[in-house]
Amino acid sequence: MADPNFVILYVDNPLRSADFYTDLLGKKPVEASPTFAMFALDSGVMLGLWSRHTVEPQASATGGDGEIAFSVASNEVVNAVHGDWSKRGLVMAQAPTDMDFGYTFVALDPDDHRLRVFAPFAL
Repeated sequence: MADPNFVILYVDNPLRSADFYTDLLGKKPVEASPTFAMFALDSGVMLGLWSRHTVEPQASATGGDGEIAFSVASNEVVNAVHGDWSKRGLVMAQAPTDMDFGYTFVALDPDDHRLRVFAPFAL
């Protein structure tokens, strides 16, 4: 079985969401249309943004049912990203805090998908 290498988020407006992720990720989508946009991430993972109004079969899930997680090198980087994203106006669902797995915060995208940034604790 192959490892998952494609994440799809169901969004209200793929072009609006593509603008959000273009700004957040610092890269443009490799594909963009009124119903779908796709980003090729440096990790090799593809991020798709599909209109929840046109996905087939119809999806019942909305934002907040999962997370996209960004692992970073240190608590200082977590704090720096939190500051940057706050200045950009992202809604924060969780302030930077220590949890069982590391130091983390959670922001929301325009469709309320959770974006977690974390620095894992050393093992």
